Amino acid sequence: MHITLPTSRFPAFLPVFVLLLLLGAGSLIGLAPEPDPVPRRWQLSVEPGPLRITSIDLPSTGPRGYYFFTYKVTNSSAGDLLFAPSFDLGTMNGDVRRAGRDVPAEVTRRILADLENTDIQDQIGIVGMLLQGEENAKEGVVVWPADAMHLSEATVYAAGFSGETRQVPVKNPKTGIRSNVLVRKTLMLRYQPPGEMRDMSGKPIELAEQRWIMR
Repeated sequence: MHITLPTSRFPAFLPVFVLLLLLGAGSLIGLAPEPDPVPRRWQLSVEPGPLRITSIDLPSTGPRGYYFFTYKVTNSSAGDLLFAPSFDLGTMNGDVRRAGRDVPAEVTRRILADLENTDIQDQIGIVGMLLQGEENAKEGVVVWPADAMHLSEATVYAAGFSGETRQVPVKNPKTGIRSNVLVRKTLMLRYQPPGEMRDMSGKPIELAEQRWIMR
């Protein structure tokens, strides 16, 4: 896939008011919880692909950049499960963006066409029952707007791949009142982009770290 990125700069990421429980809970009570070393609830097998960037020109938006990555998920648990994943993309400046937001449906359709793999489903189409076994594995694609052409750090938080949850006490810094917040076992995928992304269209940004966290 070869797509030429536009030469004009995109506006900086808009702040998104998302609570990063991994950081927020840790900063308020000292330390974020760690997942159980041995899974005690159902857990899916995930094969994440590289992070990529592309540019798509739509009449409604003009040329605009998008980050995307593909993944494969297999249910090796003891029963069939309802699969409804969610993905956030965090950047080096602390911004977090939920996958699919501000992504026109036509953008996803074009990315799927460029991938030339009819087994890959979009973020909505992949939601549903995930049957047991390798033969029933699903492949998906996830897309975010790329509002900046400079990226030296990117982390994907993938939820919905484990049934492990935990209640974490969090103190409100303004009122001092403590309340419990539910955190979920989440797959953290850390990528190390080269910084300047303008010449990276279609090129893979390989995975640097993969581990489970509570978020």
